Amino acid sequence: MESYRTEEEQVEALRRWWDENGRSTLVTIVLVLAATFGWQGWQRYDAQRMDSASDLYQQMLEAAAMAQEGVVTAAPVERLAAQLRSDYAGTTYAQFAALHQARVAVLAGDLEAAEADLRWVLGKADSGSETAAVAQLRLARVLAAGGNVEQALALLTPESTGKYQAAAAMARGDVLAAAGRPEEALAAYREAQALVQAYPAQLNLETLAAKLQSLTAASAGDDA
Repeated sequence: MESYRTEEEQVEALRRWWDENGRSTLVTIVLVLAATFGWQGWQRYDAQRMDSASDLYQQMLEAAAMAQEGVVTAAPVERLAAQLRSDYAGTTYAQFAALHQARVAVLAGDLEAAEADLRWVLGKADSGSETAAVAQLRLARVLAAGGNVEQALALLTPESTGKYQAAAAMARGDVLAAAGRPEEALAAYREAQALVQAYPAQLNLETLAAKLQSLTAASAGDDA
């Protein structure tokens, strides 16, 4: 009889607990399950988007190769790049497509379009990423080519270029040399030469050596 009363008390205690906490517990369980399945669904959706963007980017590269060989015009390349940027703007593939468009614009002499493409990349790429660093270096060269030397130099400071300091130093040298500031350019090239040990594979060493030799010789001639 005592055991029976104890079981009744346990059932009653469980009933009271459910009345007090059951609804909120059930809601919590439902929310946790929804969040779990929602996250898994988002991961599948994101993976599918990345696969689609990757396929589209591969098509763009193939079209670009065919256009370079003269098999097709550049129109399919531009169409695919535009689609990547509109439909998959948050992906690295869209950023690569914009970098390609900027390069084409530079070759065509359209510095304004190139600047717009590169600024789009900087607006989409993660701060400090390699994609952002490459876009920043290229934007500095585009700005310098358009006569905006000080703006270009502001993008090439060691603080703003992260791991690309050797490449940034060489770019500073190029900008300064083109602006008719050979002494500052020579200092920047020497800085690049010193940095290349810490940041290898960023520079063409033969090109850097040729630029150093040319400016050193010119400086020696001026001193004479």
